[in-house]
Amino acid sequence: MAEINRSPAFWRSFPIFEEFSKEQVAEIADLAIIRRWPAGTVIFQRGDEGNNMILVTDGRIKLSLITSQGKELTLRHLEAGTLLGEMAVLDGEPRSADATASIATEGYVIGRSDFMAFLERNPEAAEAVIHYLCRRLRDTTEQLETIALYDLDSRVARFFLATLRTIHGDDLPDEASLQIALSQTEIAGILGASRPKINRSILSLEEKGAITRQGNVIHCRIGRLLAFAEPDEE
Repeated sequence: MAEINRSPAFWRSFPIFEEFSKEQVAEIADLAIIRRWPAGTVIFQRGDEGNNMILVTDGRIKLSLITSQGKELTLRHLEAGTLLGEMAVLDGEPRSADATASIATEGYVIGRSDFMAFLERNPEAAEAVIHYLCRRLRDTTEQLETIALYDLDSRVARFFLATLRTIHGDDLPDEASLQIALSQTEIAGILGASRPKINRSILSLEEKGAITRQGNVIHCRIGRLLAFAEPDEE
């Protein structure tokens, strides 16, 4: 049986814990339980009780909704180093989306009652969680802006740039290679478009020199992608 990772650097790599003290991180590690889900497992569904949060350590989890027309709308794909379920844990409301293991996935689970008791004992940690939630709200606002205000070529360019920033940070190189595990159908769900339209936008970016493709690797020219991402900026 694998042991819980107790490295402060590991726990602080999850944004919700990045302002926690060494002692607080140690407490959190004591609350964690290792869980594994085979590919295709429904981890929770919209409306379920939010009784825990999950720190993904390996694999990928899809968050999605079923529309009134019966179509699935993909909200996010969560890979190693990401967290899900924290909103329901913090506000006590039911799950707001479905979570499914896209591939074999492993993570740490922390129960709601344990985490809320921890926050009561550690008011400084509760303040750090508030800071985290504010950042999440700003990120959500930016994602909605991307869908509402930009054409599809711009949205695809912004998606590539956002993915590159998770690897390189904000100081992007002039050129960078990107290997995306998501299919065009999954990207379409994230960006609110159809798969054929996503394919056309990727081809358009390629024809205009912003990217080149070699197998499943995308070579990105950052300056040209930025020009598509912010088309009105000179």
